[in-house]
Amino acid sequence: MGKNEKTSLGRALVKHHNQMVQQIKEKGRYYRKQENKVLESVTEVTDIDAIIEKAEEAERLYTHDNPTPKFLINLDTNANENNEMMTPEELREQQLKEEKLHAGSLQVPRRPPWYPGMEVDQLDFNEKQAFLIWRRKLASLEENEKLVLTPFEKNLDIWRQLWRVLERSDLLVMVVDARDPLFYRCPDLEAYAREIDEHKETMLLVNKADLLPLSVREKWAKYFQDNGILYLFWSAKAATAAVEGRPLIGFEEQENTSNSETKIYGREELLARLQAEAEAIAATRKKSTMKKSTISKGADQAAKHVVVGFVGYPNVGKSSTINALVGEKRTGVTSTPGKTKHFQTLIISEELMLCDCPGLVFPSFTSSRYEMIASGVLPIDRMTQHREAIQVVANRVPRHLIEKVYNITLPKPKVYEPQTRPPLASELLRAYCASRGYVGSSGLPDETKASRIILKDYLDGKLPHFELPPGFDAEADKETDVGPSSSLTDDDSDLSDDVDSPAVEGDLEHALKDLDSYEKENGLAAKKAGKQVRKKTATASYKQHRKPMRKKDRSWRVGNDEGDGMPVVRVIQKPANLGPIKA
Repeated sequence: MGKNEKTSLGRALVKHHNQMVQQIKEKGRYYRKQENKVLESVTEVTDIDAIIEKAEEAERLYTHDNPTPKFLINLDTNANENNEMMTPEELREQQLKEEKLHAGSLQVPRRPPWYPGMEVDQLDFNEKQAFLIWRRKLASLEENEKLVLTPFEKNLDIWRQLWRVLERSDLLVMVVDARDPLFYRCPDLEAYAREIDEHKETMLLVNKADLLPLSVREKWAKYFQDNGILYLFWSAKAATAAVEGRPLIGFEEQENTSNSETKIYGREELLARLQAEAEAIAATRKKSTMKKSTISKGADQAAKHVVVGFVGYPNVGKSSTINALVGEKRTGVTSTPGKTKHFQTLIISEELMLCDCPGLVFPSFTSSRYEMIASGVLPIDRMTQHREAIQVVANRVPRHLIEKVYNITLPKPKVYEPQTRPPLASELLRAYCASRGYVGSSGLPDETKASRIILKDYLDGKLPHFELPPGFDAEADKETDVGPSSSLTDDDSDLSDDVDSPAVEGDLEHALKDLDSYEKENGLAAKKAGKQVRKKTATASYKQHRKPMRKKDRSWRVGNDEGDGMPVVRVIQKPANLGPIKA
């Protein structure tokens, strides 16, 4: 064998070694890329994007063995079994029945079982498969035409953050908005926390409670107590102002008149209450593990401090609550939902640690997409249909409050319309644009800019509004001045429809004119009236601007003298031209 000659075995070993080194480098780059990847919330995708995403998650292509799914589209969505059109009330009743029937299928994705020694690739594969099965269940619900499934989080990495927070936490705090707590509450998340650990408890932290009147807080407190829900009233804005030494107008008056059940907790009181609840849960868990004799070193180390996890919808005030409890700005805060990308742990003391989770949009049947935009769950700056979201605001905020806050005058309803109806979105936007001078490039009112400002004022509490607990709608108009504009008594509606009232009699001419114009616009006028209108339009006003025709002078004519039946005409006879006159 020569000196420079190499055997085939040596070359094979070197090649194998180089391949292993290259694979390790590529694997390291992949994991570093995954760690540095910025998480983005994905709530809305098109049909083709959903198909491609599901195909990538399933790691397969649609071939002859795996044909493409068939999407059946029924154009008559408002028809029943007998192909008869249904009224909106019947559609809503049918939708409520379907929601109750499929309420158990609307769940939070569960993390598959795992153990510390499991390989990363196997764990990633199991999580993707479990998430794919969950997506397929929700897709089957979306195919049901009687159900309306709201947008929900479709990014697996965001749900992984929730799984980690649930597993670490002893006490799970669900932050909700005080103006509509049931909208932001997810009952299945509470059930999932119990599945992970039977001793884990869930608490509702009712944020922005300073925006509620005392009477409304008492009603919500009674509702929570009757349903066995652990709750606390809290205001991150007031707590932040107290930490910074800034006074908050109106907060101290409400605090002095409140009792223990409706009390808005301060920073120190909330920290003490959270720590006490978490320590009680940890003590109960420790007793149960001692009985089973399965306590381990890891459990001893984890028992040094209790962990309180914060979860909830985007833009409900989780990051603001964390900053107020810590006493300094540790997390980013913005009005745009989805600012927090990864979960983070913050040590308050040796006994207490807080864990902040990114905001998650849970699947729901109870609201529409426009209500989610108006509630701040979906980004306001990305909306394409602004009038529908503004209509939600107009339905919830009374007319007189909108006029008082913005110092505008909204158009009143017509005489033939219910006088208690909420203002239309177009009326509100046009009145606001006219008062502020918002005009677009085309010369029309800039409704897009106006809608964004109104929605942000609605979220910040500049436009006062709130929802009452179930069963308290009838008392809202009697006790509170600020309430949903849709909650009206029957007497008011009867008075608005009474045409024989004195106010309507006095304005009878105006009513007839309005009805006349309404019939003409909708083509309900009689045919004769239409002909009359056409006759009037035939002699249009532009003909009056023509130069009047000169009348012919027929005064030379002589009237009939009853001679031969023909008029006698005056004849003028000229003298004959006889040529030059001879001298």
